[in-house]
Amino acid sequence: MNAKYIILYNPLAGNKSAKEKVYKLDDILPNDDLNYVEMTENFDYKSFMHNVKTDERVVLCGGDGTINRFINEVADSDLTKPVYYFPLGSGNDFNRDVFGSTEPQLIKMNNYMTNLPIATIKGKKHKFINGIGYGIDGWCCEMGDKMREKDSSKPINYTPIAVRGALYQYKKTNAKVVVDGQCYYYKDVFLASTMKGRYYGGGMMAAPDQDRNDPSGTVSVLVFRGRARIKALMIFSKIFTGEHLKFPKSCILHTGKNITVSFDSPRALQIDGDTVIGVNEYTVRA
Repeated sequence: MNAKYIILYNPLAGNKSAKEKVYKLDDILPNDDLNYVEMTENFDYKSFMHNVKTDERVVLCGGDGTINRFINEVADSDLTKPVYYFPLGSGNDFNRDVFGSTEPQLIKMNNYMTNLPIATIKGKKHKFINGIGYGIDGWCCEMGDKMREKDSSKPINYTPIAVRGALYQYKKTNAKVVVDGQCYYYKDVFLASTMKGRYYGGGMMAAPDQDRNDPSGTVSVLVFRGRARIKALMIFSKIFTGEHLKFPKSCILHTGKNITVSFDSPRALQIDGDTVIGVNEYTVRA
């Protein structure tokens, strides 16, 4: 008997390329019954999953932000139903972390969606599957969102945004980082991120040794700081290979289960690619 799949796809993912690429699933699942459903902006994941039948499987198609919205809106009781993921975003950091590649893979998601860390941001709780970027990476997302509002037809290139921010536009802060009760204070901070996986931001290997499957459930906190901006930019460019940690005075990594990060002035934050502006502090409970 052919398997029944409901293909949920975000048409805006991958700079709007997902609505064409999603039909690659016809080749990957050639002998099965596929029902394609386009997700609108107000798509109700919770009601949808509640009505999924026992003989149906769900494939979630989009980017890391699509996963984030799904895990935060669906009831825990419905996460036992078969759910797969087909990455069609512009960054695809979850796929990169799990398979070491950005090539689309059909991933069984159920084991990855349980026991996730919970962040509290401006009084609201959020699960996350990759990481939280707080500082210049959140600022880059904020700038990208503003550019997208002006012209949604053009893809956003975050590299020049990050370069401008590192060299002169982004204002550094002081930070207090608390890891399992131990306090650390830092000056000239560009970012202070908390990671469940190794990657975020479209290929930034912020925490090279972080294991999302570690049974202890710890997360990694990366603090990146620097007084000289040109030197900081040089070090920051190495985050895509994980070599930034060879500069321990600028890049400090902590691991723990209870995290609080606070800045001395509000900054933008991104959580699995979704932007939250005006954040003074966030906490994570792993």
